[in-house]
Amino acid sequence: MAGLRLKICGIRREEDIAIVNRFPPDYIGFVFAKSRRQVTPEQAARLTSKLRPGIQTVGVFVNSSPEAAAGAAKAAGLSVIQLHGDEDRAYIETLRQLTGLPIWKAVRVTNKDSIRRAEQLGANALLLDAFSEDAYGGTGKTADWELIARVRPALPFFLAGGLNAHNLAAAVSAVRPCGVDLSGGVETNGVKDGEKVRIIRELVNRLPIR
Repeated sequence: MAGLRLKICGIRREEDIAIVNRFPPDYIGFVFAKSRRQVTPEQAARLTSKLRPGIQTVGVFVNSSPEAAAGAAKAAGLSVIQLHGDEDRAYIETLRQLTGLPIWKAVRVTNKDSIRRAEQLGANALLLDAFSEDAYGGTGKTADWELIARVRPALPFFLAGGLNAHNLAAAVSAVRPCGVDLSGGVETNGVKDGEKVRIIRELVNRLPIR
């Protein structure tokens, strides 16, 4: 991954596609797990058909069977699969054989071992998020930047968790990730906000790479 990457997650409306086409991130995320941002593979495929070329699509799954995740990835035409559940190394190997797609593993960071264990699962990249007992992700909580900076994963990694225009520069400076992942931080009243996406896109363009 060259340069600081930007992922905008939770895309679910044609209005969202219009926004990211104007201020293109490197990746957009479709949530297939139970969530207020959940979409079906068919909805994701329709939205992707209107997407500006060059933006890659990421599907977010939580504890789906490998076969179900592979089927959804094919139906949606995904570029990347992102796993947020309790998936292990055998699961990731099976899913990679079924799809041939890059696989990212999300980590709800609690301590050094939570990151080190995730590094051994065979994923192509990690997504480091805040820990919550109540959800697998999308909580809006800020991850433990100090811990992440101290542990420094060997794999390429995205930073997620409570990022917005006010704290993004500090987060990138502290953690030095390969990419950043935002959802609620670019929303107003629960929907994607074009002005917030514009600000984040311009900010990421100015921030230093890992």
